[in-house]
Order: sequence, then structure tokens, then C-alpha cells
Amino acid sequence: MEFIDLSGLWQCDIPGQRATVRLPGTLDENGVGHPDAGTNQWHPDESGNAVLQSAGVIATRLTRRFTYEGPASFSRALRWTPPQGKRVFLECERSRCLSLRVNGAPVPPFVEPSLSTPHVFEVTGLLTGDDLLTLVCDNSYPGWPREDIVYSSAATDETQTNWNGLLGYLRLRVEEPVFLHALRAYPRGGALDVCADVSAQTACEVELRIDCEALEAPVRRQARLAPGLQEVRLAGLPLQPSVQRWDEADGRLYELTAALGASSRTVRLGIRDFGAQGGHLQLNGRNIFLRGEANCAVFPETGHPPMDAASWRQILSVYRSYGVNCMRFHSHCPPQAAFEAADEMGMMMQPELSHWNPRDAFTAPQSRAYYRAELEQTLRMLANHPSFVMLSLGNELQADEAGHAFMAQLMDLARSLDPTRLYATGSNNHYGQRGCDDASDFYTSSNVGELDLRATNCNMQGWLNRRYPDLCTDYTPAVDALRKGHDQPVFSFEVGQFEVLPDFDGLDGYRGVTDPANLRLVRDKVEQGGLMPIWKRCVEASGELALLCYRAEVEAALRTPGMSGISLLGLQDFPGQGTALVGMLDPHLKPKPYAFARPERFARFFTGELPLALLPKCTYQSAETLRVRLRMANYGRVDLHGAPVWSLEGAGLQGELPAVSAPAGGLTDLGELALPLAGVTRASRLTLRISLCGRSNAYPVWVYPDERPVCPANVHECRALDDAALDVLAHGGTVYLAPDSTPEALPHSIQGQFSTDFWSVGTFAGQEGGMGQLIDAAHPLFEGFPTECHTDWQWWPMAGRRAAILPRPMQAIVAELDSYAYLRPMAQLLECRCGGGRVLLSTLGLHALEQYPEARALQGCIYRYLGGRPALPQQEMTVQELRAIVRPVR
Repeated sequence: MEFIDLSGLWQCDIPGQRATVRLPGTLDENGVGHPDAGTNQWHPDESGNAVLQSAGVIATRLTRRFTYEGPASFSRALRWTPPQGKRVFLECERSRCLSLRVNGAPVPPFVEPSLSTPHVFEVTGLLTGDDLLTLVCDNSYPGWPREDIVYSSAATDETQTNWNGLLGYLRLRVEEPVFLHALRAYPRGGALDVCADVSAQTACEVELRIDCEALEAPVRRQARLAPGLQEVRLAGLPLQPSVQRWDEADGRLYELTAALGASSRTVRLGIRDFGAQGGHLQLNGRNIFLRGEANCAVFPETGHPPMDAASWRQILSVYRSYGVNCMRFHSHCPPQAAFEAADEMGMMMQPELSHWNPRDAFTAPQSRAYYRAELEQTLRMLANHPSFVMLSLGNELQADEAGHAFMAQLMDLARSLDPTRLYATGSNNHYGQRGCDDASDFYTSSNVGELDLRATNCNMQGWLNRRYPDLCTDYTPAVDALRKGHDQPVFSFEVGQFEVLPDFDGLDGYRGVTDPANLRLVRDKVEQGGLMPIWKRCVEASGELALLCYRAEVEAALRTPGMSGISLLGLQDFPGQGTALVGMLDPHLKPKPYAFARPERFARFFTGELPLALLPKCTYQSAETLRVRLRMANYGRVDLHGAPVWSLEGAGLQGELPAVSAPAGGLTDLGELALPLAGVTRASRLTLRISLCGRSNAYPVWVYPDERPVCPANVHECRALDDAALDVLAHGGTVYLAPDSTPEALPHSIQGQFSTDFWSVGTFAGQEGGMGQLIDAAHPLFEGFPTECHTDWQWWPMAGRRAAILPRPMQAIVAELDSYAYLRPMAQLLECRCGGGRVLLSTLGLHALEQYPEARALQGCIYRYLGGRPALPQQEMTVQELRAIVRPVR
């Protein structure tokens, strides 16, 4: 086998433009195309982007500096004489819909093409020594299912971009008349199946020789070949008893060489068994827990994934530093280099077909033909990669019964081609409403029917925002409902999606094919609103809350005995779909420059070996006893044996529970604690720490003395700014303005929530935009109410109350952060001068939250602070302004 490199300068022609371009590369990278007019919207049910639009600027995603959709012709002269008696192929590693002409004559593809796999053309007998090669790349996808493709991460302008060009290797390959076109190895238990694709020009008999250190002995096999491309299979080749197995974080690999006359091929492979048993995913016979991340092909500098293994080692290393052990590739398949890096690192990979159709999947004949070919070619291309463990047919597919019948056919095809992986008809098909199907090997979704598999969903649905928090909730009801008819492994889908306010320090880093005009719009809005001096504090507060919420999601999944994992969306910001900045990492995969984004903080809980405290609540009164069950989630590779150690820091309590054995592959009960809190005599934030065999975890617990706060005599408390309140103010007195936390009493307000926004207001316009609280933790009012600058569990009852929209930016004791779609100045607790006196405005409705000790404690702090006659604040509001915010309710 010999290669002739065709990379370099080519002539490119598109309608109205001719340019010299460098291949491999895209039109975007070569500066060819038109201005991005933003006409490619991401999805037909896009609902909220009207609130984001700005004249002349794409406000919902990054802007491509150059864009073009249609056929692009790439041509060059080739002066090279092919050797006698050899066969010649032209191959391009990755492109779009690609065709080839040699000296004007069309050349059919040697194998079926797809977006995810190499394009190969046989040019034997067509080259004369002085030839014109013309490759035409068409990213309008004639004859392919265009709509399904351009919504997917393989081609959407929301992330990867619908680029046009040729990527990876671009070369001629010279082969013998009879040669090994491909070599695939499939480990199954103690044996190896080897498949060789052999191409012969004429009928012949050959000897195939196989050698690999993992095999007990080299193998020789005679085969009679017919003309054409055919498969030679050697089944059940015994492996060495001492063979080393590929595993999570353990990339043990072997080389396998096949020879056929003068033709030979060497491939790398890993020996591993991946499957399901008892409703749980297993790797090498051991239950595992997926810690997944959805990669949506966000590569803002190039507009496409890198094509080299070194770049992918760096990418996967970043994800691993946050605890990820499995990468899901949302409606796309990365290049083979990604799998090479994952093989070496022991990272599991879950690609998908280039398919996102939430309407009528697999209805059109061209859809069925294309995706059948993409599935088959993808499985052949990735066969030797032990990291490749699962595949689904696309993202959030919806289909009629005929479509589902075709999905089942594709499942049968996949298992017939490669039974060493698991397959599903889609990821979150029908948004989980239909539950699992019989054809799939696993189930990944946000829910099972109406039962959730994650804590938060669009429009703030889910237990995290709807129910007083505990750290006991798990997803057993959903798993049990699925188990009534199916035994497939279950893992959750696109968990998290907690927005974080954007940091602007990285805006100068966009030097490639995309421009962050959408992020500059947000920055300009922040500057115009006068928020820039406190903006980093706002980012920090939203990020800390997002981190807390991600942890809640992860631990709830780990607590569920029947779950096989969790798949996040996500660690990386998503710069499209209304600008969904949900990550610890910016779009360039760099950790954000804040404490909340440090990888070690995320990896502390995003791990397969974690002690869990099943706290029934997070806030207590000092007269109570803290009762908590402890469990060990052990999805590592070794059993753990030892005594659980615990401490309640701040209360002076510590101890040890009886020794336990925690087998690898599941949950083990460690025991129960009953800790009296009577010794905690002042409001405190305690820390419960638990550890087993060096694996540790810690939980905040808030304890408050039992009090029934009473408003002091020198403070006038009222629900509206009535005449009595105005009289108090006129005499320099103090008014505690505490209306009901309702839209009637607070007509210019939004409904708060515990978590930050879900995904983006641009996608889910029904969300009101709250991004958590920014708390002035050093304010003297909080003497007796321990708090950080951000929302935490003890704020849950208050965080879900309303927040007043202010007439202008003001300094709040508790500000409500707003989505960057709006950036309205808002407050839940604010102090100001008014009418000659002082007003403390609270929109928290604490008088209606007396059942919560944390709310009573905060009310007591407010009374003590106001009763102590603090100095008057500097900022001022008029009576008219306050009456516009708070209206009397009759």
C-alpha cells in the first residue's frame, strides 16, 4: 500500500466566486462564501428567539464569517503516472455529499458514502499521467435527507456549522490487484472474530495470514475469492488466557496484522466485553455507571471537529478532568482520530447517526436509504475501537409505526454486523413519552412516560424546583415503571442544562470562522445597564448555583439502584439555540476563570466511587435529631472493605460505623446516623463528612434555634405603602414593606425559582428568566443567618418567591439575577430611603413561610436588624416608585 498526498492548493468554484483554496479545509477556513444572514434556524419549534433579536445581528448563535450552501467544485491538475499492474483509489476522510470527476468523466463511489465515514473512489485505469481531478462537495445534500441532517449536530449552524469542503486525509492509495481493503476484529469472551474485506479484480485463491499477540497462535486460512469486494471471516480464534483487557481509564491495546500475498494491513484493537446483564450496563462482566457528557460539535475556531488524535487527546483529557468516562456525540459521529485517542485513554464513546427529526423520522425513502448506509459504514469504520461501546439512530426522533418498524430493522442490521456493541433506536425518542421499545438494547431519556429521570426539565418542571429539597429522592419509580415491560439498562439524558451568566474575558479568543456577535450583544447590554462593576460577582453566583444543581442531579442518579448512568448537557457552553451557556467550560473547552468551574470540584461528585448521605432535608432546628442513612456507590473496579467514618463539623461530633464490604458494581448500605443537634445553640452552617476507604463526600447542613420572630415596636410592618406607613416615614421612622409574594401584590415582578434557567429563554420562552440570587453575604442583616453570595439549599423556600423589577439598577441585599436575554434590575430584599425615613422591601412573603425554620430565622434577622436602628442607606426611591412595585390587594 502506497499513498500519494493530494493536499495543497486547489481551485474552488461556487456561483459568482472563484478562489484558490487550501485543502484539506473548508470554504469558511479559506474565506470563501457570503455573509451569514442567519437564515438557517435550528429547529421548527424554536419559540423564544423573538426576545433576543437585534437589528442586523444574529443574537441566538455565533455568526459565521463566511457561509455557503450548495455545490462547490474543487479542481486541480495531477501529473503522476500510476504504476503498472496496480489499483488506484482516491479517498477523502470526511466531506459532505461528495462526487468525483476525472477528466470530466464521473467516477462512482467504491463504498457507500456518508457524513461520518470516508469517501472512496476507484480510479484504476482512469489516470493518464496528466489529469484533471474535480471533486464537488454539496452541503445542500441532494438525494439525502437534508432536513434531518441540517438539524443535527453534524451540520447545524448552531454548533458545527454546515461547512462545505474536504477534511482529514486527501490522497491516492495504490494497492495490489488483490488487496485487503479493511480489517476488523471483534472480541467475544475468550475468542476473537476477524473479518477481512478483500477486493479482487478476478477470481482467485488466496492465503490469509493473521497474527496478534493476544491470540494463542498465528492463523492461516485459504479462501476462494470471486471478483469484487467480499468479506472473509475467521470466527472464534482463541485468545491467550493472560490477555490484558481494555477497561475504563485503562487503554490496553494490541496490534493485529493480516497479510494476503503482497498486501497487508495492521490495526489496533482492545480486548473487552461490553453488554448488559440484569438491567445494568456491564464492562468486562462488571456493572458500570456511565458519567456521560453530550458533545454537540461546538468548535468555534474551525466550525468542525479536529481530525487528529493529538487534539482529541487534549479534548478528552479536559472532559476526564471533570469526571467524564463516556462521551455521547449528539446526532453526529466524530472522526476516527477521536476514537483512537479514546482507545488509548480508556474513554467510552457513544456516537449517533447524523439525525435529528422530531416529526416523521424514517418516513421518506431517501431517509431510510441514507441512514441505513451511514449505520453500516459507521459500524465498519469503528469496528476495531474498544472505546466505541454504544450507538443510537439519532436525537429525539419521533416516528409513526412504519418508522418504528424500520428502526427495528436497523437494530437487527446493527447486531448482525457487530454484536459487541449496544444499540438504541434513538436518544430520548418521543421525549420519553412512549417509554422503551423492544428493539433497543438500552434506554436513555429524560423520563419514562410522565415519570422523571432527571431533576429539572424545561419551564422549570421537576423536583428540584417544585418540591422542598431532600437528598433522598431517586428515580426508582421511573425505573420500576420501565421494568414492567423491559429489562434494558437505563441512563438519563441531557441532564442539567443549568445556565450560567456569560464571562466576557474570552471574547477576544474568537479568531477563526465564527464571530461572537451574540455574546457582544449581551456585553453591551450589561454595560448599558450599569452592571459591569458587579458582573463577575453575578457570574460567580450563577455558576456556584449551577454547580450545586449539577451535583444534585448526579447524586440522585447515583442513589438509584436500577440506573446505569447519567448523561449531562453539559460541561461545555452551547453558543446556539438562543445562546445556551450551561457549562463549566467556555465554547473553546477552557475552564471558566472562576472557582465554580475548577475541574476538581466537579470531579469530586462526578465519580463512580462516592459515599452518599440520604438527608431527608438540609435545614433543621436545634431541638431536632439529624437522622440520615448512608450508602456507598461503588462502580469502581475493586471491592471496598472498611469502617465508614463520619463527622459533623461545627457540632463537635464524629465517629465510626461498623465495618462493611462494598462490592464493585452497585450500592451498599453503610448504616444510619442519629445526631442530636441540641448542642447547636446559634444559627450555624455545619458540614457532614463521610468517608470509606479514602472515598469521601461532604454535605452542608443548616441548624437554627427555634424562634417565633416578632416585629419590634419601632418598626412598622405593612403589606402595602398605606397612609400609616407614609406617616411613619414622614417622621423619619422605619417601614418593613412585606407584601404577599403574588403577581397581584407585585405587578412588576417575575416568579423566582431555585435553579438557574433551563437551557435558554430563546428556546423555552415560557421561563421567566431568573438566574438565582446574588446575596450581599457580608450585610449585617445576615447576622444569625449563615449564607454565601449565592443561592444554596437553605434559601430554597425564599428563592422560589417573586422578585420585583426595579425602575433602575440599585444595590440590593438579595438581588435576583436575570437571564441575559433581559437583564432587568431585580430584587427580593432591598433597603432604601423614602419619604424621610427608611424602607426595607421584601418580596419574599416570609409571613407565609412560617413552616420553614430557615424562613423564620431570616424573618428574625430582618426584625433584629431593623430594630437596631442602623444608619440610613444612601440610595433612595420615591413613594410613587415603591407604589408602582407594591400594590394593595383587596
